[in-house]
Amino acid sequence: MYTKEHKFYCGIDLHTNKMYLCILDSTGKILLHRNMRTKPEVFLRSIKPFREDIVVSAECMFSWYWLADLCEEENIPFILGHALYMRAIHGGKSKNDKIDSKKIAALLRGGLIPVAYVYPKKMRATRDLMRRRNHFMRKRAELFAHIQNTASQYNLQDPPGKICKPKNREGLADHFKDPSVKLSMAANLDMITAYDQVISGLERDIIKHARHHDPLTLAILKTFPGIGKIISLILLYEIENISRFKRVQDFASYCRLVKCAKESNGKKYGSSGKKIGNAHLRWAFAEAAQLFLRGNSRAQQHFEKLTRKHGKGKALSILAHKIGRAVYFMLKNKQAFDMNKFLKV
Repeated sequence: MYTKEHKFYCGIDLHTNKMYLCILDSTGKILLHRNMRTKPEVFLRSIKPFREDIVVSAECMFSWYWLADLCEEENIPFILGHALYMRAIHGGKSKNDKIDSKKIAALLRGGLIPVAYVYPKKMRATRDLMRRRNHFMRKRAELFAHIQNTASQYNLQDPPGKICKPKNREGLADHFKDPSVKLSMAANLDMITAYDQVISGLERDIIKHARHHDPLTLAILKTFPGIGKIISLILLYEIENISRFKRVQDFASYCRLVKCAKESNGKKYGSSGKKIGNAHLRWAFAEAAQLFLRGNSRAQQHFEKLTRKHGKGKALSILAHKIGRAVYFMLKNKQAFDMNKFLKV
């Protein structure tokens, strides 16, 4: 929660073309409450009489970048409210932009705004580019899956094989006799080729930026078996700065590597908060757990012990959590991976 005191508190219900702005003083009196265009000059003109000591807050949604950057340039404190924690906005009987802006300002004044991390401008664009690259990879994987599923539908005697390799795609569409199916497969292959070219270009650009942004962190991450070029880039740009996590427990929670207990009156009701955290880091550590076991006899022996005790699914989750903790301390202490420490040998 943000608890620092100010003379004026500004809550904004932000949208792409309009924003409803509410400014309260330290006693809770409304000084300004109106709808306005989403323009930097309009915003600065509106808060000008209160610039001596004002704090600005908006809910975390897709259009907050420009506002955070503007406040940083103008030396105005900016607080990004965590959308999933701000239940007071969504829980009222009536809900509109005017009410929401006042609630944000009131929560800010009362020290009850749940703070989300404002990702720095320096690396934010490259992080978003990395996420876009991953989106294209998932779309590419869907095309591969469609080809494989279609081959299964027609029970092809000569299966396509590992079509992720370009050499195995030659003449692939000719395996299908129906002209419409053949055309469908050819379209899939053309799209895969296009995705390959786009993704390769994006990766080259991202790697170039990563070497400039934080080469030491990238080198440390790559010392972990199973964390290669892509996963190290995801971890670098999604974590950004490990020092923002005071404890390893905070980092594991942010990565969705632990379940949050739901209790009341001494009774447990399962877990909650599954969507709170970083889904990209959760995926990266899950992949790292699988790759860590590949060709690693010591890791496989350790995993077999976990499997006998917990079952395969839970064992993989435990391993992903353990990798997350290891990455935290590697980056915190700026040390390379040590297998003996990891396996406690």
